[in-house]
Amino acid sequence: MARGADLAGLTVLALLSVRPSHPYEMHRFVVDTHKDYLTGLPRSLYHAVDRLVRDELIVPAHTGREGRRPERTVYELTGEGRAELATRLRRSLEEVGPDGLVFVAALSMAGCLPPAEVERALRGRAATLEGKVVTAAESLRGLTEGGLPPVLLLEVEYEHALRTAELGWVRRLLARLESGEVTWGDAGNRELLGRTGVDAEPA
Repeated sequence: MARGADLAGLTVLALLSVRPSHPYEMHRFVVDTHKDYLTGLPRSLYHAVDRLVRDELIVPAHTGREGRRPERTVYELTGEGRAELATRLRRSLEEVGPDGLVFVAALSMAGCLPPAEVERALRGRAATLEGKVVTAAESLRGLTEGGLPPVLLLEVEYEHALRTAELGWVRRLLARLESGEVTWGDAGNRELLGRTGVDAEPA
């Protein structure tokens, strides 16, 4: 069963889907790639690791020490953890919730899902957004016809403008995915951490 929108936990699952890693390495990756949706670092990341171990979504793979560096435990995904990652990502891409950071986080990790699954989730999101745009427009029209002054309609105008802009962006992304302009594969994901230089720890 899927858990809640735990962005630190989602990030740990996504990084471990690329390769086994230790928490310091994951923390450096988050900092180096400016994943600003995560707050309370590094504590939030380490706490997420503890929760995921408790829930048996990740397990210690081995513990080792390199040179004079502190001893570090490397973690890897379990089968349940990999399934949980896919469930959380699909839901976060598809559902339109009150916290926009959830969608931002899911987009940053969309490469953990096959492109076809991302497309399906985004089509679901687009359908929900279309409904919200229509509802906001009808609400705005009804309130205006009811004689409310513009100053009392600003939040409805904002909601309509926000959802309209997001719907347009999602539609454009879908077009790019469908045309093959934006795509990815497993091989590229496996090289992701290495390309960012996260192994360059201080001695």
